[in-house]
Amino acid sequence: MLNEIYRMLDPVAFSIGPFVVRWYGIAYVAGFLCAALVLWQVAKRWKVRVDADSLLTVVLCAIVGVILGGRLGYVLVYGDGYYFSHPAEILAFNHGGMSFHGGLIGALLSGIVAARFTGIPYLTLADMGCIAAPIGLFFGRCANFVNGELWGAPTSLPWGVVFGGTAGVMPRHPSQLYEALLEGVVLFCVLYILSRKQPPRPQGTFLGVFLVGYGLFRFLIEFVRQPDAQIGYLWGGWLTMGQVLSVPLMVAGACALVYAVRVKKPQKGLPEMIQKQ
Repeated sequence: MLNEIYRMLDPVAFSIGPFVVRWYGIAYVAGFLCAALVLWQVAKRWKVRVDADSLLTVVLCAIVGVILGGRLGYVLVYGDGYYFSHPAEILAFNHGGMSFHGGLIGALLSGIVAARFTGIPYLTLADMGCIAAPIGLFFGRCANFVNGELWGAPTSLPWGVVFGGTAGVMPRHPSQLYEALLEGVVLFCVLYILSRKQPPRPQGTFLGVFLVGYGLFRFLIEFVRQPDAQIGYLWGGWLTMGQVLSVPLMVAGACALVYAVRVKKPQKGLPEMIQKQ
């Protein structure tokens, strides 16, 4: 059934003459728009002052950070030296190649700029951004599935998908959809439910939960995801680069949670009477 659905999908959403719009690009736009709406809603519930200009600043900083960080992360980690001999290809975004871990670092760094311009404390801004981030992950992984990229290892399970091309004719795990479900839907539900508690949990809580949750889900899914061909398996043939990069995320997330529990710094903008409860 899933294999039949995949065969009906076209990476190109529509085209008008030479102008071609792909689902991957739509996924980025939808992800940022939905994330902005969630951030706005969470800010209102937490009583954090975020006007339209501040929201636009945060979103623009996030877009720049995610795209530049994601591309540079892929070039440096997954490029296997190719881009050093073909530097012009670094800016060839239309040829594909984005790294989540690089995009995350880019978003966290651009958050420093956004916090400075908006006056929102960095950790409060990071917490709100982490609640919204899984939505973008969901759309992105669905687009990966439509593109037939980042597929999983061979499987005999009934929902295996034949992606064709370099993936061959054997059914494979639709690991993109596994990630869309766990890193997208499940992680968002956990973070959103936690965000509804009043008064809000202290600064750093949601950043910590996001990093631990994403790192754990990504580490587990990598066992059924085919590693990048140019890198393959590492350390005896049982670890992938995605798993190696996910371990520091879990460690950083645990540290953020310890900080949140010990310092208990309230989210910005709460009335004093609520902060003291």
